[in-house]
Amino acid sequence: MGSLVVILVILIIIFVFMGVKIVKPWQKGVVERLGRYNRTVNPGLRFIIPVIEVLRKVDMREMVVDVPPQEVITKDNVVVTVDAVIYYEVTDPVKVLYNVKNFYMAVTKLAQTNLRNIIGDMQLDESLTSREKINANLRVILDEATDKWGVKITRVELQKIDPPQDVMEAMHRQMKAERDRRAAILEAEGVKQSAILKAEGEKQSAILKAEGEAQAIKKVAEAEKYKEVALAEGQAQAIKTVFSAIHEGKPTKDLITIKYLEALQKMADGKATKLFVPYEASSILSTLGMFKGVFEKESQGEDNTQ
Repeated sequence: MGSLVVILVILIIIFVFMGVKIVKPWQKGVVERLGRYNRTVNPGLRFIIPVIEVLRKVDMREMVVDVPPQEVITKDNVVVTVDAVIYYEVTDPVKVLYNVKNFYMAVTKLAQTNLRNIIGDMQLDESLTSREKINANLRVILDEATDKWGVKITRVELQKIDPPQDVMEAMHRQMKAERDRRAAILEAEGVKQSAILKAEGEKQSAILKAEGEAQAIKKVAEAEKYKEVALAEGQAQAIKTVFSAIHEGKPTKDLITIKYLEALQKMADGKATKLFVPYEASSILSTLGMFKGVFEKESQGEDNTQ
């Protein structure tokens, strides 16, 4: 009797331990009772009825599917090798368990099929330069298809799109030729800009030089003008002085002598041919030894006139 009780206690303990389940923080549990869905449990310590109930755990973290490389024919009949990765997360643990048998294989085949469709509608150059477009289109297609599986596709990334080796070599030659062309254009533009800048510099130098010469000529003209004005003012003042001396009082012999000397200077320059000398100045001129020469010049002028 005692051994039976011990066995019974041991069985109860085993039964209890079989019913204790731990669900991790990144998991959710789906409880099946007698083969049918019963409930979904959250992370923590959970109890089920052993033998009658079964707990199936579903990982709710974001996971990745590596799509195997495959050869795809582009619209212009070029075979390229395409490799992609898919990031997904489970949104409904019940659907992912009951609506699809093998999600990994299903999403892999679905991605390969749609990659062939998307890239098959593109030219080679477009497919090589439109990775973002391909990623976005493939993500939308996969997300719509996997929604009934309780899965959300978060990202799709193309790891590589490799054309054949001969196409790669041709592309490299084309890129090199394009770079050489751009280098030649840039070099020509540099020479052109240098010539333009040099011409602009010479033009500015010539303009500045001409402006400097114009300023110099202007300053010289202004100086000559000021000189003529000063000379005219001096002559006007002298005339005014003589005029005042004549009209305000009897001119002195010295003044008369100076004016006759100025007249003689004009005669010497050929500006005057006749000179009438008053009697008051004859004695002064004779003392200077110039009277005789003056009258000789006058007589010669009269002879020439006759």
